[in-house]
Amino acid sequence: MLQRATIDGIDLEYELRGTGEPVELIHWGVGAVWAGPLLDQPALAGRDRLLSYHRAGFAGSSRLAGSVTMATHAAHCHLLMRELGMARAHIVGHSSSVSVALQLALDAPEAVHTLTLMEAARPAPPTDTQQRFGQDVALAAVQRYHTGDPAKAVDTFLRGVFGPGYRPALDHGMPGAFEQAVADADAFFTQEMPALQQWPFTEDDARRIQQPTLAVLGTASPPMFAERQKLLLQWLPNAEPLDLPGLTHLLHGQDPTAVAQGLAGFFARHPLPKDPF
Repeated sequence: MLQRATIDGIDLEYELRGTGEPVELIHWGVGAVWAGPLLDQPALAGRDRLLSYHRAGFAGSSRLAGSVTMATHAAHCHLLMRELGMARAHIVGHSSSVSVALQLALDAPEAVHTLTLMEAARPAPPTDTQQRFGQDVALAAVQRYHTGDPAKAVDTFLRGVFGPGYRPALDHGMPGAFEQAVADADAFFTQEMPALQQWPFTEDDARRIQQPTLAVLGTASPPMFAERQKLLLQWLPNAEPLDLPGLTHLLHGQDPTAVAQGLAGFFARHPLPKDPF
C-alpha cells in the first residue's frame, strides 16, 4: 500500500516492504510504474527491506515547476531515506534513474552501500549508435509530444528502447505502465529528458565513486546499452558486469526472477555491516 512522506516541502508516494537490509529502488524516468515485478520476488522480499517510491513529478507525488535536475532527485532520494530511518542502503537505478543513483553516490556517499545500474541512459559514449538514438528516437518522441500527442510520443520512445514488439511484454510484466507513462509524459519530456542532457557527470566524477557497483545489461537490448555498460565498467573503479541472456531493456518486467536473483547475489557478496548494538 502506498504511503506519503513530506520532505523538503514536497510529498512523495512510497511503499516499504520487509525488514532486512535496506534496498532503495529508483524508478526509470518514462513513468512511475516500475518496481512492482521485484517487490514480491523471494530472492529479495525474503531478505531485504525494499523501498520503492514515486519521484517528484510522477504519479501522485508532488509536481515541481520549472526545471528539475538529477541532483534534485538525488537529494529527494536521500531525504526520503533519512525520513524512513535508512542511514545506508543498496541503491538500484534503471535507465534514466541510473543518473539519480550515481548523483546520490557523489552527493551523499555515506548513504550508498552498493550501486546497481541497470541499462543506463547516461553516461553515454560519443558514438554513431548514441547519436542515431538521439535523433531517431529521443528527438522524434519529443517532437511528437510537442504536437500534443503524448501517447504517440511515449510509444515512439518505448519502441526505440524496448523494440517494436514491446507492448505485450510491457503490459504483461508491468500492467498499467504504458498508461502511467502517458499520464507522466509532462514530467518525462519537459523535465527528465532535459535534466539528462544537462547532467554534468564526467569520468573524474565516476572515479570518485568507490562503492561496489553492478552494471546490468540485457543481451537482447539495442546496442547503445552495451556501449553504455562498457563505459561504466571502464570509468567506475569497483564495477562488475551482469549480462542477462535474452532480455531487453524491460529486464525485470520480462524475467523478474533472474533480475532479483542477480541483485540478491550481488547484495549478499557486499552485505551491510551489522550494527554492534
